[in-house]
Amino acid sequence: MALDAPGRPLREAQIPEPELGPGEVLVAVSACGVCRTDLHIVDGELADPKLPLVPGHQAVGRVVAGGERFSEGDRVGVPWLGWTDGTCRYCRSGRENLCDHARFTGYHRDGGYAELIAADERFCAPIPEGYSDLEAAPLLCAGLIGYRALRLAGDGERLGLYGFGASAHIVAQVARHQGRRVFAFTRAEDDEAQALALELGAEWAGDSLRPGPEELDAAIVFAPVGALVPAALKATAKGATVVCAGIHMSDIPSFAYDLLWEERVLRSVANLTRRDAEEFLALAPQVPVRTQVEPYPLARANDALDRLRAGEIRGAAVLEVG
Repeated sequence: MALDAPGRPLREAQIPEPELGPGEVLVAVSACGVCRTDLHIVDGELADPKLPLVPGHQAVGRVVAGGERFSEGDRVGVPWLGWTDGTCRYCRSGRENLCDHARFTGYHRDGGYAELIAADERFCAPIPEGYSDLEAAPLLCAGLIGYRALRLAGDGERLGLYGFGASAHIVAQVARHQGRRVFAFTRAEDDEAQALALELGAEWAGDSLRPGPEELDAAIVFAPVGALVPAALKATAKGATVVCAGIHMSDIPSFAYDLLWEERVLRSVANLTRRDAEEFLALAPQVPVRTQVEPYPLARANDALDRLRAGEIRGAAVLEVG
């Protein structure tokens, strides 16, 4: 499924088999998660994608050719971070997620909405046992970005999650495993998301524009809605951290300094690192994280994106490819 220009639906396409460069593997894709970042690319909210483009950066499949790190038949995941230069000041200081020349899967490189994908094997991740391909796909971005955001939110006990979609439904499980208390903030009328949050261990779920029943020690804003930032700050206690976890967000409205004062911290999370993948994919089976997925055939990728755009996905949408 290919994107010819932002704002257009994806089209079914027959394209040549990817040619492998040095250090790359060819992966036969069986499943690929549908991420809100894919939606931002398709809708033109992220500038300058490769065109035409095969989207998708939560691809799970089997190695069929190439590589030294992996053998033919190994099950791997291909995540968002697809290549870094390894030499810039960010890479050399353990911050490859901020690499000046990073290339991202399904944005600068063709992604997983296809039967085959070529990937730099250094950035592929072994998939833990116990997960089907469909169940594993959301771990590769919803899980990884969620885990990074949770780590950077600090160790606070009372955690607020704003927007309860693919990432939050995974993070809630990890947070409960860590002994935290989870509060879910959604659109006031989103009864289904609130019900899912309560099923997954949240002790409260309600309107994201109003404070919860207790002050929060940390909050993660997954929904790409700038107006939620001052709402989250208003809901936090002194010294709390609010993390903006999306790659794109609508403009944040101005707010009174009082909301930030008393040593509250507002920060963003950008991309992920290979270390994030190693840590989270080792942790997920221990929790154990259970992903809730809505499967779609590859040819129905546009339907999955439409439902995601409308906020109608329960858990994570995943394309069945192979």
